[in-house]
Order: sequence, then C-alpha cells, then structure tokens
Amino acid sequence: MKKDLETYRTEVLTHLEYIKEKVDANHNHLQVLNGRVRKTENSISWIKGIGSAITFVISAAISLIFAYIKE
Repeated sequence: MKKDLETYRTEVLTHLEYIKEKVDANHNHLQVLNGRVRKTENSISWIKGIGSAITFVISAAISLIFAYIKE
C-alpha cells in the first residue's frame, strides 16, 4: 500500500508541475496581449479625439457660413 501511495503522490506532483507550467505560460501570454490591447485602446482614443476636433471645426465653420448667409 505504501508503494501505491508514493506512486500516487509522485504522479500528482508531476501533474501539478505540468499545470503550473501551463498556467505560467498562459499568464505570460496574457500580459503580452494586455500590452497590445492597451496600445490599441490608446490609438483608438487618439483617433476619436482627432475626429471630435475635426467635427467641431467643421461644425463651427458651417455655423459661421449660415450666420453670414442670414445677415
């Protein structure tokens, strides 16, 4: 019975080491993906900001044109 218990413990430890390696690899991969997503989100924020500024300028120009037309 003692051999079976030792064999079981050895197998469990082997499986736990394998699981730990896979979890660590997934964690590292997730950190890389998070960095890429963060960069993408920053780029999207810049694009949205520029789009908002352009929209404001165009709206202001159109408003001024209509204001001069009414006079």
